[in-house]
Amino acid sequence: MDFDKDKQIFGDFEKNIEFFKRVFQNDDMLRIRTVNLGDTKIRVAFLFFDGMVDSQSLEDSLVRACVRAESVPKRADLDFLLKRVLYSSEITKTKNVNDILSAILNGDTLLLFENSEFALTVDTKGWETRSIDEPSDERVLQGPREGFDESAILNLALIRRKLQTSDLCIKSTKIGRRSNTAVYICYLGKLADTKTVEELKKRLSKICIDGILDSNYIAENIRDHKLSIFKTTGTTERPDIVASKLLEGRIAVVVDGTPVVLTLPYLFCENFQADEDYYLNFIVGTLGRLLRYACFFISISVPSVFIALTTFHIQLLPTAFMLTVSELRSGVPFSSVVECLGLAFVFEILKETGLRTPQGLGSALSIVGGLVVGQAAVEARIISAPMLIAVSLSGVAGLMIPKLKGAVFYLRMILIIAASLWGLFGYMTVMSIVFLSAFSIKSFGVDYTLTLKNPIFQRIKDTTIRAPWDKMFTRPDFNKNKIRSRKIDD
Repeated sequence: MDFDKDKQIFGDFEKNIEFFKRVFQNDDMLRIRTVNLGDTKIRVAFLFFDGMVDSQSLEDSLVRACVRAESVPKRADLDFLLKRVLYSSEITKTKNVNDILSAILNGDTLLLFENSEFALTVDTKGWETRSIDEPSDERVLQGPREGFDESAILNLALIRRKLQTSDLCIKSTKIGRRSNTAVYICYLGKLADTKTVEELKKRLSKICIDGILDSNYIAENIRDHKLSIFKTTGTTERPDIVASKLLEGRIAVVVDGTPVVLTLPYLFCENFQADEDYYLNFIVGTLGRLLRYACFFISISVPSVFIALTTFHIQLLPTAFMLTVSELRSGVPFSSVVECLGLAFVFEILKETGLRTPQGLGSALSIVGGLVVGQAAVEARIISAPMLIAVSLSGVAGLMIPKLKGAVFYLRMILIIAASLWGLFGYMTVMSIVFLSAFSIKSFGVDYTLTLKNPIFQRIKDTTIRAPWDKMFTRPDFNKNKIRSRKIDD
């Protein structure tokens, strides 16, 4: 039920209770409890939703405090209740209906006082949340083990624990006509670009949707280049990652009801960064990143290059290898491109099956599908061993870069088709188009491939390599304060 933004409650105690009963007449979770204030006949009513409040806090700080109030004057008013009776740390005095509804729907308790035109909303939130645990998709061998959960307030507290500075700015808004979901914008005031913050607020204000149930609802609505295969907003479930992004001048978007936090602007090089790069020796971190870049090209290129060489450019292959491939392909009923596309789809099916099924069963299915069925298909001459090796190598290499799994799949398929039609010329043409499109992408006004332009050491120190900490004394180029210093107001 929607009301005018200036609608106010009645000045009558009974009418107010009946009004809220009518508003929530189809919700059996609404609870209403009425007590007398101390030894007087002044009535106080508490309205709340069962399961949304902390019962112990409600009983101790509100109900018991009112019932056991002492020295209550006969004409006690709401101010007496505020100053002498209630003990809650957060109490709001209001008579605006929309403010009251928003409060009790978020777990607060509404307090109605007899013969008062105002009401009180008291913070009694107390719904159950998951315990703080390490995100299953972002596990590290060394480093913090904390992870976000579905409570935005708790997530903001985890971020503040990492950044104990008054410069941390947190702005809230509500999105979703029916869900009225709380969304928080976090940034460091002296590091984040003011124009980027304003642009983000502008895009958030334009979102028109019934409900926000996950941060991806917002990511799809605010991202640049919505048809691009490369994402332009980062996602993470780790407080340490969000803190590190904020220290670089980025902005985080925390959505209530989901553990996934958005970070922006987002650059292409971030797809190849891993949490452990910063918790291990810089040499180990650099080797890991170089391996991920190599796996990206292996994953999208091996099947298509193999098809191009065996179909159009067989003269480029060593004679012994060419004869071996021809011999192993003899008897296979399908063309190379059909065989390759089929194997690629089967690999994706096996990967998704392993992710969606229970852990033990998923591992068993992956082993059966990958080893038993694959070996049987080769022996039955349905597929050839060289093609199986090429596609398997491509698929396994793609697992090294989970942040690009969507882009890797699309690029792999497009390159396979291009190579089957035009050979290496088709492969090089598509790769050129991909690179040109990547260079044209922007993320909130920042070039997606900013680090690849004029690649001096301080620009690539945290991209393809992970330089030692004493060498990383500048922030990313999009930051207005590039130089890191020892001053507190840098």
